[in-house]
Amino acid sequence: MKTLLLMRHASSGWDELSLADRARPLDEKGERELARMTRRYATRGVRPELIVSSPALRALATARALATTFGQSADDIRVDDRLYCGSARALLHSIGELDDAFDRVAIVGHNPELTELAHHLARDIEFLPTCAIATIEFDAPSWAEALRRKAASATLDTPP
Repeated sequence: MKTLLLMRHASSGWDELSLADRARPLDEKGERELARMTRRYATRGVRPELIVSSPALRALATARALATTFGQSADDIRVDDRLYCGSARALLHSIGELDDAFDRVAIVGHNPELTELAHHLARDIEFLPTCAIATIEFDAPSWAEALRRKAASATLDTPP
């Protein structure tokens, strides 16, 4: 069984227009969303063995909070440039290359590609708002095989 957690980064600020897009930090709303979502998700018992994040500051901050929630080191977060301004196809490629030793992987990134990917993998998921987590399970022995199969189950958790 392979479990994929697709998490859209928490809300980010647009206050500092001189910042490059990659450097935009979380805003106060994002910090609140993230605290609530990580607390709530910790009770669900689906602990990712690996967290892969976009290199953008807002995604990395979200990934770090997720890692902290599950007692993991922020140093263990894998950064993948394909998760920033990529496409759903690029995300599929990245997931297909994951080490099959990991059964539960969290991907932290951006829209629209995360929503497109979630919808492709689980038709019931139509939109990922900021800080949402789509949990998609596959009855498959490998990530490459999982991506060729229909999801066994899918849920979407959104910030309250």
